[in-house]
Amino acid sequence: MEKLKKILHADDDSDILAITEMALSNIGGMELLQVSSGSEAIDACKRFDPDLLLLDYMMPGMTGEDAWHEIRQMPGNGAIPTVFLTANALTETEDRLVTDGAAAVLRKPFDPLTLAADLEKIWLAYRSRSFE
Repeated sequence: MEKLKKILHADDDSDILAITEMALSNIGGMELLQVSSGSEAIDACKRFDPDLLLLDYMMPGMTGEDAWHEIRQMPGNGAIPTVFLTANALTETEDRLVTDGAAAVLRKPFDPLTLAADLEKIWLAYRSRSFE
């Protein structure tokens, strides 16, 4: 079974970026490219070819959801599994994102010790759904 290797992570909070780097690179052994805005995520997606997008839902300028919609329009990127991170506890927002095609929505604060394993499970479940 193929493993989750490359993650593109966008978040405007430097503390979250640092914690996520520790969780995914150091603990999870994954290749991680981090950016601090939605527009940077769009640009990075052109050169990084991620297995999974990990996007902060609320970022200034361009939200993670806005970036996701743009990335999905790019050739070859329409099916990249996307997980949103949010401190926003609105269930209707989470439901809408998943209904629109997001692989999952994780709430902040997340557990850095299990984040890599959690994303791996989400990625595998998403891939098995998309191949049915």
